[in-house]
Amino acid sequence: MSGVIGTNLVAQVGFIVKDVEATKKKWAEFLGVDVPETQPIGDYAVTGTKFKGEPAPNAYCWMAFFDVGPGLQLELIQPNEEPSTWRNYLEEKGEGIHHVAFQVKDSKTAVVNAEAAGLKLVQRGVYGDGSGEYNYFDAPELKCVIELLESYKK
Repeated sequence: MSGVIGTNLVAQVGFIVKDVEATKKKWAEFLGVDVPETQPIGDYAVTGTKFKGEPAPNAYCWMAFFDVGPGLQLELIQPNEEPSTWRNYLEEKGEGIHHVAFQVKDSKTAVVNAEAAGLKLVQRGVYGDGSGEYNYFDAPELKCVIELLESYKK
């Protein structure tokens, strides 16, 4: 076990953007790869998104993903206008790096440990296809949002 959440391996770096279509083309050109598909976050009936502990059925985003190394992904996120960690970041800080994500095996334990270490859970939900979950934490001392990802075993 490593660190507060049980791992120290970064799985993803997420960027908040105003225009996922334009930004993903720039990243694809920069990386020399194909432009990925844009993916919607999914239906609230599946995602069950909560923001600041309250249901957030209208929080929505569009995403694009780049695999950039063994186990490392870049994520581009374009939020809608509804309150969410994504929208707040865009309004408060503009476009840029939003989160550093870690893949965990047990979200419940990792969430408890992160909160015990002083991180504040601000948003959580299930992947749009139901295959896992995400938990976003405000981590001002770490200068970014920390995301915990758990992919469910099939």
